[in-house]
Amino acid sequence: MSLDLSIPALHAKYASGELTPATLVGDLKAAISASDPLIWISLTSDLRMDEILQALEGESPQTKPLFGIPFAIKDNIDLAGNPTTAACPDYSFDPDKDATVVALLIEAGAIPLGKTNLDQFATGLVGVRSPYGFPKNPFNEDYIPGGSSSGSAVAVARDLVTFSLGTDTAGSGRIPAGLNELVGLKPTFGSLSCNGVVPACRSLDCVSIFAKSPNDAATVFSVAAQPDSDDAYSREKAQSNWFPADRFTFGVPQAEQLQFFGDAEAEKLFEEACSKLESIGGTRVTVDFNAFLEAALLLYEGPWVSERFAAIEDFITTQPDSLHPVTRQIISGGGEPRAVDGFRAQYRLKALKQRADLIMDSVDLIVTPTAGTAYTAAEVAADPIQLNSNLGYYTNFMNLLDLSACAIPAGRLASRKMPWGITLVAPALSDVALLNLANRFNDAAALEPVFPNDWIELVVCGAHMRDLPLNHQLTDRGACFLREDRTAPDYQLLALPAEHGLPPRPGLIRKGSNQGTSIAVECWAIPANQFGSFVAGIPGPLGFGKLTLADGKIVTGFICESAVPEGTSDISALGGWRAFLEASS
Repeated sequence: MSLDLSIPALHAKYASGELTPATLVGDLKAAISASDPLIWISLTSDLRMDEILQALEGESPQTKPLFGIPFAIKDNIDLAGNPTTAACPDYSFDPDKDATVVALLIEAGAIPLGKTNLDQFATGLVGVRSPYGFPKNPFNEDYIPGGSSSGSAVAVARDLVTFSLGTDTAGSGRIPAGLNELVGLKPTFGSLSCNGVVPACRSLDCVSIFAKSPNDAATVFSVAAQPDSDDAYSREKAQSNWFPADRFTFGVPQAEQLQFFGDAEAEKLFEEACSKLESIGGTRVTVDFNAFLEAALLLYEGPWVSERFAAIEDFITTQPDSLHPVTRQIISGGGEPRAVDGFRAQYRLKALKQRADLIMDSVDLIVTPTAGTAYTAAEVAADPIQLNSNLGYYTNFMNLLDLSACAIPAGRLASRKMPWGITLVAPALSDVALLNLANRFNDAAALEPVFPNDWIELVVCGAHMRDLPLNHQLTDRGACFLREDRTAPDYQLLALPAEHGLPPRPGLIRKGSNQGTSIAVECWAIPANQFGSFVAGIPGPLGFGKLTLADGKIVTGFICESAVPEGTSDISALGGWRAFLEASS
């Protein structure tokens, strides 16, 4: 299809009347019929699709944030009306309701087109361990699509849906993203409910998001990241590690810890990606990556494979021949570790996490390759276990150490015509921060950062602006700089005199529509739970109210009472506080 499936583009077409959800679904069904059939295990039933489309009648992008947005669902996540197979026909069952995350997306207006192929029981990073066959990589059909969320990634890459859901326990939401030139968000563990998801390792599983842009992924995340009382591992909605998008420090593993498996092209692309991060405000720091690599070994070489066994113990015990041979080999090994091995591994992980946390505390994020290299399907068939392990070199530690990650495109392996990417890694609850940085990486012009619905956009006009004395009162509360802006030409800017130990401060007074001056300001976003303490520290005659920006947008910002101290001067003609400071120096 030539149609732009991004959320803003589809919403613009819906708003103009050029497109309807029903028309889009019809067009996409035709495109699916003409595309690789091995992407899908089942398509949404006609009955369910009619119900979903009928529910959108009378709605619009203004009432539903994902109105008319098509998506795909990995077939280990429940969609009522379709069987859930986990890519094992004999395991198949008919769920009586949607998985929590699917229900949230449909309620927000999204349209599920069907269930996608995967490495059986979400066990593998290669995307070829399915009795249904495997999707061809859209860029080079000789190469694997990546797994385990193979069909979900390829459906987005082939423009059959806007976004898709995968799962990520060991890298299943990042490796396919890297091999299909996508954004692959592995959210903070517990931020997206796993209720209605066939477990792999229940204590580690994450529902992941594939999209072509960080902004689309952020929009989906804002809808899907909701606490769920039916999921014991669900996490309260929060984003607490949001560093400024224009200045950051990123860690890179020591040279001897970087592994490209002989791929010189990939090594060159990684260096280029790090240089690009530096060009957009990053400071590179070399870090010791050993704790992360040692933790990664615990996932398959330690007792956590027993969780995979526990998830399907009855099935694998009674019907072992129903499993893909490689999948059976891996999961069967989970019946062997003893309880004492589990405790020893937990002690080891705790020590490794302590070391890893110290590294994470020293930087804003860590940057790694998503995968060291790319493999052909023939190479994987010849050595399925080792090459799968190679793909997990930079991914297997992530959920064991409770980290947030976002895989993003970073060029192509030219000789193979294959995408290649990097992964941004940060502490739990940094999902939005990583998506904002991904935006900056994708476009040096940088889109405005996104922020959660429970944050407040705030306009500042003086000492709270960047690099000025009171800016720390925002950054200490986790606030994020959004952009420079101007008010509507409705305001008077005053310079309040220094008094009571306070420096000179600006006061913004509304004069009336087009009866004042347009004043330079900065727009920030601050967590709602930090706004009260920020306001409480602001002395009179300053306060907060609604300001009108030059584009007509009304936001919260600093205002000043009309009764001002003696010695106050009108500096409106200078057009902003920074200009006043320069004129006064």
